[in-house]
Amino acid sequence: MTALTLRRPKPGSPPAQGAPRQDGPQGPSLANRMATRWQLYALLAPALLYIAVFKFWPMYGVQIAFRSFNPFDGFGGSPWAGLQHFQRFFSSPQFATLLENTLGLAVTNLVVAFPVPIILALMLNQLPAGRLRSVVQAVLYSPTFISTVVVVGMLYLLLSPRTGLVNNAIELFGGERVLFMGSPEWFRPIFVGTTVWQESGFQMVIYLAALASIDPALHDAARVDGANTWQRLRHVDLPGIAPTIAVLFLLAVGSLMNVSYEKALLMQTPLNLESSQIIQTYIYQAGLQQAQFSYSAAIGLFNSLLNLVLLLTFARVVSRLQRGGGQ
Repeated sequence: MTALTLRRPKPGSPPAQGAPRQDGPQGPSLANRMATRWQLYALLAPALLYIAVFKFWPMYGVQIAFRSFNPFDGFGGSPWAGLQHFQRFFSSPQFATLLENTLGLAVTNLVVAFPVPIILALMLNQLPAGRLRSVVQAVLYSPTFISTVVVVGMLYLLLSPRTGLVNNAIELFGGERVLFMGSPEWFRPIFVGTTVWQESGFQMVIYLAALASIDPALHDAARVDGANTWQRLRHVDLPGIAPTIAVLFLLAVGSLMNVSYEKALLMQTPLNLESSQIIQTYIYQAGLQQAQFSYSAAIGLFNSLLNLVLLLTFARVVSRLQRGGGQ
């Protein structure tokens, strides 16, 4: 019988084939992972560089909100002002109106516009694959390619009190012409309605992709059990796209306070200013038109912090709902 002798590998030599890796109790080190998967890290490097240069480095300029900034003195030379600009904004007569308009417009936009793509995707998914489905999907998706400037220009033409198609139709049916773009009560419905029309198609495509990933065997099993179309929508399709809904909802909340100020600014007139003046348009006027750089930076920082609080709150709520649904 031949004796089997075991030899210890020399320090620094690679492990024998089939032998366990000696990476310690925490698994492979970061250097080993980077050396093994260097292609993935090389692919990730441009994105990390972009975030570092265009997202994190500009945060150095946040200190403008705490200084009386002067472009000639720069960041370091401008005198320190502390919370003076924040106190000025909180005590200004526009604060309550701006906060109410921004939150009201953002929440209304989220509540109305967010469910529409889900409903459209569920309805379109019921159509058999063919020319009709392709045409409907193209019609719903095409407004995504129209710029905001063109959309607002179309609004002014269609809603014109003298020559607009909508007012002509109202007068034809015996009604009186309405000054839509100059009425504060019409600003929010028009803003939200055009957002739904312009952006629902893009979100719908994402939900359609999520619906396509659902196992068809689940629908077959539901049909065998006698489930109708509504029951399959409720118990198969909706749970299947629930993770996608949660992710897109958090992304929507993450930009909740960043209301499309371009559209709000383009739709803004002296007559509807009481409802169209939001934080973003006020920052534009105070910062660029009036050159109050520190004051506008303080308002923007407050808006971002409020958005961060809302995001963290809704993220915790969604996490608890998902854990509760899993149980």
